[in-house]
Amino acid sequence: MNFIKTIPSSLTDSELMMAYRSDKDLNTLSTLYDRYIELIYGLCLKYLKNEEDAKDAVINIYEELIAKVHKHEITYFRSWLYQVAKNHCLMILRKNKHYTIEFNPDFMQSPSDLHQGEAELKESQLSLMEDCIQKLTDHQKTAVELFYLKGKCYKEVAEIINSEVNMVKSQIQNGRRNLKICMENNQHQLNN
Repeated sequence: MNFIKTIPSSLTDSELMMAYRSDKDLNTLSTLYDRYIELIYGLCLKYLKNEEDAKDAVINIYEELIAKVHKHEITYFRSWLYQVAKNHCLMILRKNKHYTIEFNPDFMQSPSDLHQGEAELKESQLSLMEDCIQKLTDHQKTAVELFYLKGKCYKEVAEIINSEVNMVKSQIQNGRRNLKICMENNQHQLNN
């Protein structure tokens, strides 16, 4: 799959990034992006579950990079690009109203795919999640609710709670971990 015309290059990722930052030549960025286009397509397909949506996302992510590469300090382009692509897909899923967040915030599922028994299980899991959210610290609770339930991005959450983006990421990560632990403990108690 090659969406973008590229030029062959023996330069490293870092060298290509520096070259793009200095000359703003889109062929340079295309060469860099093309190295990971299959990885990004696979990631988008995993999250979006639709080939056309995944192809559109791959193109949109490339367009985002044109500006983002200049704004961020990037040490490892591949892992940074992977995170950008993952966040892009998650934002698409959050904006798409027919997707909901399961008890595990990393997993998205369409309610139309649920059978009656699964719907009842989901309802009990959501109830359990609501109880566990109340047990988080105030900062974690607010960050998790804004990010997962209200669909806000990191920057928006940071602005709302008057905090740094890195602090918000930490609060969300810690809140998600504590939420998972609480839910696993409560689920285990329910099963016994």
